[in-house]
Amino acid sequence: MNLKIRFVFQRFIIVVVTLFLCIQTATALSAKINGFRMWASPDSTRLVIDLSKSVNHRLNYLSNPERLVLDIDKIKLKSSVAELSYEKGAIANIQAIDKGNKVRLVMELKYKIKPQSFLLKPNKKYGYRLVIDLNEIKKTSQTSMAKIIKSVNSTRKRDIIVAIDAGHGGEDPGAIGPKGTQEKKISLEIARKLERLVNNKPGMRAVMIRDGDYYISLRGRTKKARRLGADIFISIHADAFKNPKAHGSSVFILSSRGASSEAAKWLAKKENDADLMGGVSLDDKGDMLARVLLDLSQTACIDASNNAASGVISELSKIGDTHKRKVERAGFAVLKSPDIPSLLIETGFISNPKEERLLKTSGYQNKIAHAILQGVNGYFKQYPMLGTIYSKDVVVKPLSQSIVTASNQYNHQMNQNNKRHRVAPGDTLSAISRRYAVSVASLKQYNSMKNNRLYVGKTIRIPRS
Repeated sequence: MNLKIRFVFQRFIIVVVTLFLCIQTATALSAKINGFRMWASPDSTRLVIDLSKSVNHRLNYLSNPERLVLDIDKIKLKSSVAELSYEKGAIANIQAIDKGNKVRLVMELKYKIKPQSFLLKPNKKYGYRLVIDLNEIKKTSQTSMAKIIKSVNSTRKRDIIVAIDAGHGGEDPGAIGPKGTQEKKISLEIARKLERLVNNKPGMRAVMIRDGDYYISLRGRTKKARRLGADIFISIHADAFKNPKAHGSSVFILSSRGASSEAAKWLAKKENDADLMGGVSLDDKGDMLARVLLDLSQTACIDASNNAASGVISELSKIGDTHKRKVERAGFAVLKSPDIPSLLIETGFISNPKEERLLKTSGYQNKIAHAILQGVNGYFKQYPMLGTIYSKDVVVKPLSQSIVTASNQYNHQMNQNNKRHRVAPGDTLSAISRRYAVSVASLKQYNSMKNNRLYVGKTIRIPRS
């Protein structure tokens, strides 16, 4: 082999090796799909894809038939969807297509859904995760206000609806005790015991926000409570702290600061619907009226929550230690409903070995459930709701009716204060004052006018006569 041929051959080998190394490096830098997990709740389905690193993805919804297509770039498929069960939930089947350095998942759906996707960063238990939430699209349910009106017109007393929320669930275990006890299991066991007690109480009916091991978003919990027409919302948890000596139960309600920030979100994001505030939608209200109504609703709701929470913490103190003697306030997302009195109950410290053992026992769980019921029952006896067996002959305006009344009063006031006149050719201040039965001086003062000059087409405000 002459020198020139040898040189060309060597260059060829170098190029091939370089390309091979580049391909290997690119492959090594690609993310990997390490596993699939899926949970189904009555209202939604969650698919979790375990990843080796952060990824870019695209989600497309297709109809006729209903499908969801997920494309993930720069990734290798190192796991199979074969182990997933499609018996429950929105997904009928998933087809995973490996396209070299890209993966496409085609999800066949059983019904129409509203998809949402987001990436979670690593925590103590999991690495990167891509979460796909499929929320079932349902027809708007009967509003709380409609239910109240129906119950008032009916001769039969309606039941008080108690929404019971077992904290955490699905891939979110909550706090974990020294012996491995998971908060999500304890909260669900107590919630089910409370459900039985409530349903055995004449005049009350329980609705479960979570009745299985699946995940529900924090806002999804409050939205479900509203959809079910709840009169009170009770979220059950177990506390944890780095100091294992921390102990005792606690009851939380929404803080004023949390209420203010939430009000801003409701108004800014236009999340209001026909079920908000007992059937009073804010969408057709001016900004000022919307703020007034929302503030009125939240203030009344926090007061009601505090009254109910005080009764619960008093009952809990009879069966064991309390972490704080009084009701505590915080900005928990599940407490932010502006129209449903809401409590979050920390039943004890699962991080405390003694309380972990107690919380696992059926007997102590029953005591907690009974204490919660006693506190809630005492609240409704003291503040009876119209149309329920607690009201008897006492007429108490429901929260939503107070809001309607306030809305009407505010509109009347605004109508009185917001009369306007558009200046037409030939108009004079004296003629306008006679027409609206107000003085010229009051017209000038109300409109900050320095003289009697009018301009055609300009609008002037008319003060109350």
